[in-house]
Order: sequence, then C-alpha cells, then structure tokens
Amino acid sequence: MIEQDYDRAAELIAGADAVLVCAGAGMGVDSGLPDFRGTEGFWRAYPPYERLGLKFEEIADPVHFADDPALAWGFYGHRLALYRATVPHKGFAVLRSWGARVFTSNVDGQFQKAGFADVAEVHGSIHHAQCVEPCTDEIWECTFDVEVDPSTMRAVGELPSCPQCGGLARPNILMFGDWGWVPHRSQRQLDALTEWRREHRKLAVVEIGAGTAVPTVRRQAELASAASGALIRINTREPAVRHGRGVSLPVGALEALTALARRTA
Repeated sequence: MIEQDYDRAAELIAGADAVLVCAGAGMGVDSGLPDFRGTEGFWRAYPPYERLGLKFEEIADPVHFADDPALAWGFYGHRLALYRATVPHKGFAVLRSWGARVFTSNVDGQFQKAGFADVAEVHGSIHHAQCVEPCTDEIWECTFDVEVDPSTMRAVGELPSCPQCGGLARPNILMFGDWGWVPHRSQRQLDALTEWRREHRKLAVVEIGAGTAVPTVRRQAELASAASGALIRINTREPAVRHGRGVSLPVGALEALTALARRTA
C-alpha cells in the first residue's frame, strides 16, 4: 500500500503549480537533532533536566530569564551551539529541487542552512536575539557564543546582553506563556508567505514531522491544502489525514523524501 501512496504523492507534486512545505520538529530528526515530543524524549536528550524534574514546556518558559538567567541561557545556549554544528540531511535538497516554499515551527535555522531563502518561522529563530524587557523592538543576529556546563546545563561566564539598554538578552523565540516576544521579524516572513500563496493557488502541501500537541503546523498545512486536497503528511507517529483529504506516509522525513525524489525526477 505504501508504494501506491508514494505514487499518489508524487502525482500531487507533479501536478501542482508550487509546493509548500510545512515542517515541525520531526524534520530535523534525520539530521541527528533531538525530538522533544514527550517528556521522556526530552529527558533522554537533556538528562540534567530529568534530575531537576523540568519538562520541556517548563524550561522553555521566559520566566527563567528573569528568575534564573544561567538556567535559561544554559538551555538555549546549548541548542544554539547544537544547531550551528548540525548538517541538514539530504531530504532538504529534495525539497529545494521542487522549488518549495517553507512554513515551519522549528527555530533551528536548518532550512536557511540548506539554502532556502524564503522561510516563514512562525515561532522565531534561535539565531536571533532581543531584549528581555524588551526595551526596544530591535532584533539582532546572534554572533555570540554561550559557554554551558554540560553536567548542570547552566550557562557560565558573561551572558548575552541588549545593545540598547545593556540588560539581559534572550532568543527571539516564542516560548510558552510568552508576552515579551518581539514578533515583527516572523510576521514579515508570514506576510510574504501569504502573498506568495495568493499567487499560487494550485498547491501541493508537504507536511513533515508535525504533531498534534502544538498544532500550528498541521493547521497551516490543512488550511493551505483545503481547496485541492493535495496534502502529503509525512509522520511516523500521527500520520492519519482527515476525511481522506490527502496522502499519509507513516515514515521519517529522509526516507519519504528520498522515495519521492525518485518518482519526481
């Protein structure tokens, strides 16, 4: 059955005027990035937080930048270094060969690293920073490094600061319960995507590694494919599509994209 599904997915891509990729955390797993879905998966990636009893949604809370900046920057500083060192897997090149546009909840910058120019990062980017307060709506690129003690996952030494007020800086990422996020960089990207979608009505939407726990990416993919039903859902855990409106591929990103590349070459 999977072969027929691959064939149908390839037909949807070949018959479309354009391809929109809607990517969640599962997109980066084949590049070796940790999967934070589920507390056990998060603790496998970051054992010190298991000892502290902290879940992902608890550590990814802006309150720590006020209450315990070394804890907050320990987590985000480690992720910044990890994402800088990660090489995007070959599935990214497949998507580029289709001329795909990208909508993602990932903050890792892997699509840009793989050569994509137009990426809508709905939750922001770890490679950009803002003031914690914020004293200004300025967003700047992270050119700094954060030293992290791997045994405690706490930042050591001087922490990133705001160039305007000299106070603490934080990543320009939408966190849980976040009222201080400066959204204009992401909003410009989303506005550009909306304009692009108006010009490309016959879309094939390839959704990759997007779960239901935080449904932002799934919602975007389903809305974008509502008119055509040309949704290709690549997901190892939650692959089902509603009402038969699309194709379900219950495999990982690299495996699915490699198989589709052979059929669309």
